[in-house]
Amino acid sequence: MAEDKKIRVGITQGDTNGIGYEVILKTLADGQMCELCTPVVYGSSKIAAYHRKALDMPQVQFNNIDNAQKVRDGVNNLVEVADGEVKIELGVPSEAAGQAAFTALERAVADLKDGLIDVLVTAPINKNNIQSDMFHFPGHTENLEAALGYGKKSLMILFNDFIKVALVTTHLPVSKISEAISKDVILEKIKIFNNSLKRDFGIERPRIAVLALNPHSGDNGLLGSEEKEIITPAIEEAYAQKITCFGPYAADGFFGNAHYKKFDGVLAMYHDQGLAPFKTIAMESGVNFTAGLPHVRTSPDHGTGYDIAGKNLACEDSFREAIYRAIDIFRCRSNEAEIHRNPLRRQYFDKSNDNVVLDLSKDDDDDAASK
Repeated sequence: MAEDKKIRVGITQGDTNGIGYEVILKTLADGQMCELCTPVVYGSSKIAAYHRKALDMPQVQFNNIDNAQKVRDGVNNLVEVADGEVKIELGVPSEAAGQAAFTALERAVADLKDGLIDVLVTAPINKNNIQSDMFHFPGHTENLEAALGYGKKSLMILFNDFIKVALVTTHLPVSKISEAISKDVILEKIKIFNNSLKRDFGIERPRIAVLALNPHSGDNGLLGSEEKEIITPAIEEAYAQKITCFGPYAADGFFGNAHYKKFDGVLAMYHDQGLAPFKTIAMESGVNFTAGLPHVRTSPDHGTGYDIAGKNLACEDSFREAIYRAIDIFRCRSNEAEIHRNPLRRQYFDKSNDNVVLDLSKDDDDDAASK
């Protein structure tokens, strides 16, 4: 990317009956955002105008376009994706609102793949009304893993300046959590988390805490055997692979005593185990990040907010942070790629002829991989 080109931030409108447009408009009303990046909203100018009037907000200027190839850098852009009229019923979940959310997401993902936008920030969706033949996932994370992962596994990370919490399982009924957890799954998530902390957050030697599944970390098998049979072996295997991770820690005491401050990341076994304390600590500044994928995607850490939709009560701080953090991660990845672009070749001393010899094995491997 040319140095004078701003990072293009794709923004999906989310559920059109929720607070998505409110937090988007409040964020983009600050003209300084366009000095930092080029926002590209995927939505509808008519729906945006409806929300602006309902909120009694000053007008936010957009460059209205029909495709992202017409984006103008340094201004707010809006790619029209609405297929016909969409009925707005503020605070009411509807099939039409779910379809509008999916249409925006689908267009933004396609443009992200094509390089027309650099990062993706998603406004909240309703996980029920977005379901269709085209979208049969329990949430954004799983959908984006299928659409953007190219076979790679994703990891949900919720974070702010003080805490980073990742999840082994995400949108899963509590009754199915235990059967979804295995040594291999936990080890895989630890590896993704470790790599993300290095690549996306610039932490050279991250320290990871792994939480237990059962109360009191299973009480030596009295309250469950997962800690002894699954979680501890996964931690030991990760540590053997030079990943600095510890546990399993009982979740209540871990958060209650603020032990999370001693670690760079916390791996929770399931959704509410990690997100309930996280949102208590970091609700307004928290960001949801889909790690492990080739592309950067973030979102605010809140939902559709139907109860306050259209009332001008939604706080945009988390959404604004989602944009800032997407840019930070994109830059961090770019810097890492630049640093490792031309690594020094390894050398060894050949005693047979007292010469220093270059080790070309890595280059040979790279050439073979490229073929």
